[in-house]
Amino acid sequence: MDEKISLKALEDYSDDYASKVTASFFFTKEKITGPDILKLCDIHQINLFVIRELLHVWKHETVKFKSPFFDYSAKPVADALAKFQNTLSNHISISRESFQPLLKKAVHQALFLILDPYDFYSETLDNGLGGQLRIEDLKNDVKYVKINLTPLDRLLKSLDEKKLTTISGNEAFALLDRILEEVNFTPEDIDEYVTKFSAVTPLDVEKLYDKKGFVIHTPPVIAQPIKSESVTREEESKPEPVKPVVELLVKPLQIPLIVEVKKQKKIKDTLTINQKFMFTKILFNGDFELFSAAIDRLDELDSVAQANSFLVNNYSEWNKEAEEYLEFIDIVERRFN
Repeated sequence: MDEKISLKALEDYSDDYASKVTASFFFTKEKITGPDILKLCDIHQINLFVIRELLHVWKHETVKFKSPFFDYSAKPVADALAKFQNTLSNHISISRESFQPLLKKAVHQALFLILDPYDFYSETLDNGLGGQLRIEDLKNDVKYVKINLTPLDRLLKSLDEKKLTTISGNEAFALLDRILEEVNFTPEDIDEYVTKFSAVTPLDVEKLYDKKGFVIHTPPVIAQPIKSESVTREEESKPEPVKPVVELLVKPLQIPLIVEVKKQKKIKDTLTINQKFMFTKILFNGDFELFSAAIDRLDELDSVAQANSFLVNNYSEWNKEAEEYLEFIDIVERRFN
């Protein structure tokens, strides 16, 4: 497979779905409340993501609570704000105009989680890349995730064991990487969700993906001039020219580089978490256990010829022009060269 999810197609479908659900609900009502939201869609994940988005709005608004006269960070004030938030959450009242964009985003996120959980995880942890991710914020986000939850749930438990309050995005990715291997995570089957989505508006999953080919640009082969036999013999009889002193001094410095190239590093140790996500999703049909077993087997082999033979015998159906395939093969070949 060389398919990647199309964010544009995902957005269009989410817009259509949200529009129909919103029109149906507001046909008889002017406002939607919290209890209404929690039972709005058959796919409960969508309802939860609407609530999560409302909490994001609340968090964004509380950031504005800054004053040169009052300490909003003081514990009594923070506790009072938390109590106020709980009270306010029981009095949600949203008009159709304001609600539809929230629902559209929630549908988009639910589809993203169901169809592309690996990238959903990346997006969830992305706030910490280049900075620090607050564990409390991560917990607040994850508690509204009910589909493909296991890796994120295990990540939070690991962070609790380490008694961390913040973590960088890169460190979180590394932890999640190990967790994915430990649990041999395989995404949930999508058929049940496709049926529920289609009850509102038909969902053709294939139309949510872009099929992208990958063109290999190989440098032209320059034909070498054929030397005549007389010229060849004449050149062979010539003594080899003496190399300049500077070149002789520089050449030996290249020897350590040759030694370095011969060092072999396991494929498993060179892959980034994003590469693992991508290869699992595109080449191994989302089966992380199958992907891990293949990598372990490749790391046991002794040559690129053996590796190629293994891949041909077991994965002959792969699209040889796909970008993901070419990247994967390049990594495998560098393992032995």
